[in-house]
Amino acid sequence: MNATLVRGILVGGLAGLLFGFDTAVIAGTTQGLTAAFHLDPAALGMTVSSALWGTLLGAMSAGLPGDRHGARNCLRAIALIYVISGVGCFVAPTLPVLIAARVLGGLAIGASSVLAPTYLAEISPPRRRGLMVGMFQLNVVSGILIAYLSNWLIGTLDLGAGEWRWKFGVTVLPALLLSLLLLSIPNSPRWLAARERFKEARDILKKIGVRDIDGELDAYAAQHAAAGGRSARLSWSRYAKPMMLAIGIAAFNQLSGINAILYYLNDIFAAAGFGKVSSDLQSVIIGATNLVFTLLALTVIDRVGRKTLLLTGSVGLIAALSATAFIQLTGTHQDWLLWMLVLFIASFAFSQGAVIWVYISEIFPTKVRSRGQSLGSSTHWFMDAVIATAFPLAAAYSKGLPFVFFALAMAVQLVVVARFFPETKGVTLEAMRKSIGY
Repeated sequence: MNATLVRGILVGGLAGLLFGFDTAVIAGTTQGLTAAFHLDPAALGMTVSSALWGTLLGAMSAGLPGDRHGARNCLRAIALIYVISGVGCFVAPTLPVLIAARVLGGLAIGASSVLAPTYLAEISPPRRRGLMVGMFQLNVVSGILIAYLSNWLIGTLDLGAGEWRWKFGVTVLPALLLSLLLLSIPNSPRWLAARERFKEARDILKKIGVRDIDGELDAYAAQHAAAGGRSARLSWSRYAKPMMLAIGIAAFNQLSGINAILYYLNDIFAAAGFGKVSSDLQSVIIGATNLVFTLLALTVIDRVGRKTLLLTGSVGLIAALSATAFIQLTGTHQDWLLWMLVLFIASFAFSQGAVIWVYISEIFPTKVRSRGQSLGSSTHWFMDAVIATAFPLAAAYSKGLPFVFFALAMAVQLVVVARFFPETKGVTLEAMRKSIGY
């Protein structure tokens, strides 16, 4: 753990801050956007989910450039896209311009969700990989909390009809910071070796403190040959097992309802009778809970393992979602809504939130890791876009219906993870193929 490695982990993880900020900031703008552009529930759902279709495109398209040009190099371009998106949302004179800027921001989020975990996995030592790749998720939830705090603070300034612009505009500041810091970190040595740039890989391994450099390079070369050299493809016939695992964990992540609940958190509280400022403040409590339980999960993920966290969290998610559905369906016990959502976010942060990006980044070989991460991330964002679009329509029909659906999905997740998901803790990336069985 030397300065170069620590800097790489911290800066690589910082891409998650923009991910979380841009994901959650929309929650504080829905009422302002509805008033400014006279949106009905269907139009609001499309406006909120517009960024997600950009996110899906970013996730789908980032894998090949990441494998070809390196995750770090691509992240530098992505940081600039975040800046442009933030400025575009702030100045948007019309709804189409706003949507275009949000789609652009979504493109950056989707690409970040592929490339940042890939970079972190490739520079992390095996025994601490869960914690180090988990820095991405820690930054995601930190970004969510900062977005909720920002929304609350801006909401207290009485900025009138243009309040939503300032909530979007502040995203420019962390984007500029990320752009500068990305200039200070090295390329992944595994990516350099996969591109047959072994001298550069050796130099980076020395800088990040690897002791057995020759042994590490030999392991890279062996995997490079086993994966088909430069012609490696992410084919179903060769990688069906990790592809199914990536699709499964990503789909269940969104079937928990996490992002739909984060996007519409203020609306969920409003439906239960809370005011605007009260909703913003309770969102901060949710964001703080997310951060605390993510930190807790990262302290144990390399000891108890990824699978154990998923199973434990599933139980809490089922309980919290079932109780929330009861509150919304019956219109009673609204005073318990905040606490059930706190239980929900704690259970999610301790399980799916901490595990998803770690798990997907581990299970593919280096030559196709970015493309494998892209597959999982694309599944995540496709499900997110569909659910976010449908959520206000389903909630308009029945406030409790979405939560019934999410609770049932988490019951299925509990069974599937217990039956089919292998444990990956402590396994080197080069030995993962044998461990998983593909």
